[in-house]
Amino acid sequence: MIRTEQSRHKYETSRRYLAGGVASSLRSAMKPSPLFAASGSGPRLRDVDGNEYIDYLLAYGPLILGHAHPAITARVIEAMERGITYGIQHDGEIELARRLTELLPCADQVALSGSGTEAVMLALRLARAYTGKRKVVRFHGHYHGWSDAIFTAFPSSDMRASAPTSDAAVSPGTGGQSTAALEDIILLPWNDAEALERALRAHREEIAAVISEPVMCNNGCMLPKAGYLEQMRRLTEELGIVMILDEVITGFRLGLGGAHGKLGIQPDLITIGKALGGGVAISAVAGRRELMSLIEDGTVSHLGTLNGNGVATAAALATIDVLASDDGAAYATMEHTARLLVDGLRELLAKHEIPGVINQAGPVFNLMFTDEPIVEDFATFTKKDAAKYSRFAELMLAEGVLVRSNGLWYISAVHTEREVNDTLRAADRVLADL
Repeated sequence: MIRTEQSRHKYETSRRYLAGGVASSLRSAMKPSPLFAASGSGPRLRDVDGNEYIDYLLAYGPLILGHAHPAITARVIEAMERGITYGIQHDGEIELARRLTELLPCADQVALSGSGTEAVMLALRLARAYTGKRKVVRFHGHYHGWSDAIFTAFPSSDMRASAPTSDAAVSPGTGGQSTAALEDIILLPWNDAEALERALRAHREEIAAVISEPVMCNNGCMLPKAGYLEQMRRLTEELGIVMILDEVITGFRLGLGGAHGKLGIQPDLITIGKALGGGVAISAVAGRRELMSLIEDGTVSHLGTLNGNGVATAAALATIDVLASDDGAAYATMEHTARLLVDGLRELLAKHEIPGVINQAGPVFNLMFTDEPIVEDFATFTKKDAAKYSRFAELMLAEGVLVRSNGLWYISAVHTEREVNDTLRAADRVLADL
């Protein structure tokens, strides 16, 4: 059994100086209290009490190469010695943009930003400027950052907002949010082809963009039904609507070409972040030249003091180099490790007669306790036993395994069979007592 007295003490101290005691509201959901890190190495994290954890949180997704990967560390130190940021252009920006346009099938050009939220803000602005229309279609259970323009109620077990009251309701994601911004959102169920077509045809003169996760990673890790994204692409092209795929999670996690490359979909724009920087803050919008050129001609402003800074571009280039080496062998490694872990967890659910479903998309999966045999839409996902899983996550932490309390697990390129075996032994003990 682990002891976390120092983390609890530091959390109480932090609350005196840092609003909420954490730097991102999501982190306060950890039970029994938020952990404080001391260091991380590879797939393992150590806290200030000296406990070591196998890490499947991976900083909510960015650490695709694990903690303190030597290739990223070396490149970042080298960049910092030359100067952290310049406020003028440098070769790292050109090289990263070139690599992204080579790797991402939809990318004629890219624009660099600092976070996924910022990338989505820019993508929506480009879509509105390009079409001259205002409204945006988004989907229940998807997350596109916390800006007023797109943040609706997000009923995840580790976020505070409540569920919408109906399929059509667009509820604020936070207090203090502009309700005027929400008037431009049309909220639909995902994976429902008929609902999508009805809405797009009914509001074709108003809709600037459809924004969607290509795989619904934020809630349930659900794959698109066969033909669903293809229909989204066909309809948006026919009706003059910009198709945006939010690949902040899936970009560089599911493959060098992102989920759209893996699934064979050609959107107008994508947003990427998280894994792109390997743990350093960076994001990008990539897409068709016709839209991206609106930045160059001055129609759309794209601003940010630290956009494309030397440290961030160095980290991204190092991450891409590692992921691309040996013909992308890191992805085969992650797929293998994830498959071993998912298969083992499914066997344990059966052994302990606990009903549950695991949805997997490569090196990311969602484990949920539910009586439903299949979970492929958000309405079904909300029937899961969130309280039971939260307790499972808390007990796994006590066993030295760090997982997110909403069921989402990330695998890095440096997780091995040792971590898998240790995790399964811990899960066996926890499920026996759950």
